[in-house]
Amino acid sequence: MELMQPNEEFYRIQKLPPYVFAVINEMKAKARAAQLDVVDLGMGNPDGATPRAIVSKLVEASRNQRNHRYSMSKGIPHLRQEIVKRYQKNYGVSFDPETEAIVTIGAKDALAHLLFAVIGPGDAVVSPNPCYPIHQYGVIMAEGHACLLPMPTPADFLQSLNDLYKKSSKAPKMILISFPHNPTTQCVDLDFFKEIVRLAAHHGTMVVHDFAYADLGFDGYKPPSMMQVEGAKEVGVEIFSMSKSYNMAGWRVGFCLGNPKMIGALARIKSYLDYGVFQPIQIASIIALRECEEDTKKICAMYQKRRDVLIQGLHQAGWPVEPPKGTMFVWAPLPEKHKHLTSLEFSKMMLETALVAVSPGIGFGPMGEGHVRFALIENPQRTRQATAGIKKMLNS
Repeated sequence: MELMQPNEEFYRIQKLPPYVFAVINEMKAKARAAQLDVVDLGMGNPDGATPRAIVSKLVEASRNQRNHRYSMSKGIPHLRQEIVKRYQKNYGVSFDPETEAIVTIGAKDALAHLLFAVIGPGDAVVSPNPCYPIHQYGVIMAEGHACLLPMPTPADFLQSLNDLYKKSSKAPKMILISFPHNPTTQCVDLDFFKEIVRLAAHHGTMVVHDFAYADLGFDGYKPPSMMQVEGAKEVGVEIFSMSKSYNMAGWRVGFCLGNPKMIGALARIKSYLDYGVFQPIQIASIIALRECEEDTKKICAMYQKRRDVLIQGLHQAGWPVEPPKGTMFVWAPLPEKHKHLTSLEFSKMMLETALVAVSPGIGFGPMGEGHVRFALIENPQRTRQATAGIKKMLNS
């Protein structure tokens, strides 16, 4: 009997473009298979160890068989209480841990499933371009319309957003933003969020702020929370992640806080989809939030040092790049003499010639063309090795 194979493209899969970063990943794998020492500054994958107190608590909690059962989809109460306490302490903002906070399986889970919960066919979701891919394709997978506005600067984005409201016959359903911003590393002050909240409240638009780099601000800059703005809770939610702040990327713990109706929708859809994060991980996350704020400061200082080493090395190579005020990335316009290349062509050249892997800007949307993104995921010695290779390439 002949087996039938699916003969059509799957409905949602055909909406997703080829993964540009896969080209670089494949080249990197081939180079390493050939015993070449590639310095990988591509994916934003934190390389540091999770603080010891968190790991110790995970081990202890894992030995208790009561923690081996299904957990709660919206997160155990003590963990929700702890994230609420952190927001109160760091930002002076109060939340009800029962109705205004939910634990998620990382920030991506929060964002993707929130979009599925609150976005309907054709609903417009406005976000800056370039952007982190899930911000665009999460909307598309949820049947929404991804409305991408250029963001040379946050002020330009606000102006474009104002213009959109004036010209459009139907207000967008949601504004989806993230500051400090990946990939452009742009940062904002509280006045930016005040204007976003004002516009959203006036036009009946939801707001989602992805706050993944909440604790990675440099040179004295402290990233503000959108929730510090009066009325923010009435229009939107904020997503916080343990990944960067506590070196817990692989643990997959995030939170969504704010508007109770949006939180309720996310909780309801997740109740059909999962039983939450493994309970020992949630218990260990309580220790992280309760005891590891000093570790968070050390992690931030480490990224600032790596940023300084990379920026100095690029300057010495004849590639002047502005140092970012936040995130774990450096967003660099292509060097002057290579501006005729696409970001993918230049990234390939860097890998082949300098043995350095970076992310091509085009992978973050059409407005990312002409740039590459460096991730600050190697120690200073390896970063200097990378910039030495780049200098040789640029001066050859």
